[in-house]
Amino acid sequence: MAQNYYQKEIETMPIEEMKKLQSEKLVKQVKHVYENVPYYRNLMNEKGIKPEDVHGIDDLHKLPFLTKTDLRDAYPYGLLAKPLDDCVRIQSTSGTTGRRVVAFYTQHDIDLWEDCCARAITATGATKKDVCQVAYGYGLFTGGPGLNGGSHKVGCLTLPMSSGNTERQIQFMMDLNASLICCTPSYAAYIGETLREQGYKPEDIPLKAGIFGAEPWTEEMRKGIEATLGIKAYDIYGLTETTGPGVAFECSEQTGMHINEDHFYAEIIDPDTGEVLPEGSKGELVFTSLDKEAFPLLRYRTRDICVLSRKKCSCGRTLIKMAKPMGRTDDMLIIRGVNVFPSQIETVLLNEGYQPNYQIIVDRVKNTDTFEVNVEMSPEQFTDKVGEILAMEKTLAEAMKAMLGINPAVHLVAPKSIARSEGKAVRVIDKRKLV
Repeated sequence: MAQNYYQKEIETMPIEEMKKLQSEKLVKQVKHVYENVPYYRNLMNEKGIKPEDVHGIDDLHKLPFLTKTDLRDAYPYGLLAKPLDDCVRIQSTSGTTGRRVVAFYTQHDIDLWEDCCARAITATGATKKDVCQVAYGYGLFTGGPGLNGGSHKVGCLTLPMSSGNTERQIQFMMDLNASLICCTPSYAAYIGETLREQGYKPEDIPLKAGIFGAEPWTEEMRKGIEATLGIKAYDIYGLTETTGPGVAFECSEQTGMHINEDHFYAEIIDPDTGEVLPEGSKGELVFTSLDKEAFPLLRYRTRDICVLSRKKCSCGRTLIKMAKPMGRTDDMLIIRGVNVFPSQIETVLLNEGYQPNYQIIVDRVKNTDTFEVNVEMSPEQFTDKVGEILAMEKTLAEAMKAMLGINPAVHLVAPKSIARSEGKAVRVIDKRKLV
């Protein structure tokens, strides 16, 4: 696949021109949000900031931050900046206490989002001559709809497979000569293993490239996927809060992801002080949506830790790059592409009559995340009757799935059996070695 661009004028725009474009968009966006979002207007008023105080990107630091807590407090319509009549879609992800993050889109927003995904697809070298297999989940999750729309924009023959049903994935891949696959890296690895078990060699597989995201993955995992499928594996980054996948994407150089900075302005801040840090500093990533209409977040704290760089890229793009996230400033886990917070587990336990004494154990076996929750029974709940324990575990697992959207393996354990460290339980054991 040859290197090319979807919107070359923007993707290779000189930095000073990009800054001017960003400043023009920011001035309009701040006015739009101030006039249409009372929640954010109150935050600005508390800081003594008015739209006329923002003349461009250099004034962005004056604006207040938005956090996940704000999204929870404003749920569902408190951050909506357009009338519902103008909105055509929502996408959603789980929140910290079971309240979901609901993002709204006008048709304009969807068009811009799909353009961003089209840039990512084109960066792999794909064109309208390619067959793009989208094996991300569809529905409220942004992965499937985003890459599906981007594939259409490029003009690829799109296979909207969604996730799962690996036998059918392989049948369509082989029969229709899919050249690009979009899914989570763990699912790509699983497909590769299944193909190998079926006797296929990398040279037998029609795929040339893959776009993988929605969960953390290592360089070792990338190399394994590339070797098994005989492809080049590209990273992609996004948040439901800002739009979905396509906020940033990897090019052939594979040294970070280009941020679509005509739509999303990125800052790196000190997570403790909120101070904006210079390029090259490691800190918390903050995004401002420059032209999203329905759900435009200004200075949204992602909690992802990374580094930004304007080092010249061999692909010719001038878009700033973000490194693969190096961790988080909160306790969120990403398991099989789903955001999981320990606080959600606690909410379920309290609702079901348990004490919040638990331990989450996450591992990766054969490139697939495993998710276990050990829960202490109280002395009153404790029983040695296996049937009763199994029934209790099943009820808890169903309640957790309803809250999280993902199936944990729940194990009820004896009282006081989860080790305490200085009086406080170690809540999360993540064995995946993702860094």
